[in-house]
Amino acid sequence: WVICISLIFWAGFYLGRYGGVFGPEVHLESEGEAVKTVSVSKPEEGQPVAAVDGAEVYNRVCATCHQQNGQGVPGAFPPLAGSGILTGSDELPIKIVLHGLQGPVTVAGTTYNGVMPAWGGQMSDEEVAAALTHARSSWGNSAPAVSVENVKKIRDETSGRTANWTIEELEGK
Repeated sequence: WVICISLIFWAGFYLGRYGGVFGPEVHLESEGEAVKTVSVSKPEEGQPVAAVDGAEVYNRVCATCHQQNGQGVPGAFPPLAGSGILTGSDELPIKIVLHGLQGPVTVAGTTYNGVMPAWGGQMSDEEVAAALTHARSSWGNSAPAVSVENVKKIRDETSGRTANWTIEELEGK
C-alpha cells in the first residue's frame, strides 16, 4: 500500500509540475497580451487571392504517407524524392492526386502495390498545384512548377472519372 500511495503522489506531483495547465484559463487573455483575431472572407472580384503554401498543404495532406522528407514508408508508400512519376510531365501527378492511384507501381527500383486515395474532392486547384510544386522542387527534385490553370484543365478533362488510375492507364501501356 505504501508503494502504491507513494506512486500516486509522485504521479500527481509530476503531472502538476510538467503536465501544463489543465483548465479553461489557458484560453483566456493574459495580462498585457492582446488576443489576435483573424477574419477570413472571400476576396472581392479583382482582388488578388492569397497564395497557397505548398509546404503546408503537403504536410497536412501528403506527409502522412509520403513523410515530411519525401522518403515514403518502405514497403508501404513510395518515396517522392527522386520519383520519375512526380518529376516528369506534370500531367501524371495531377491526375494521381485528383483521382488516386491503385495497383503496382515501381519507384526507385522497388515495387509498391497499394491504393492512394483521390484528393480531388478535398483539395482546390490551388492546393493541388501548390502541393505538387512543393514536392517537385524538394528533396533533390528539380521539376518545374505546376500551374493552377493546368490543374483546372486536367480536372475538367477527367471530371467523369470515378475510379482510381492504374500506372498502366497513365503511361498508356
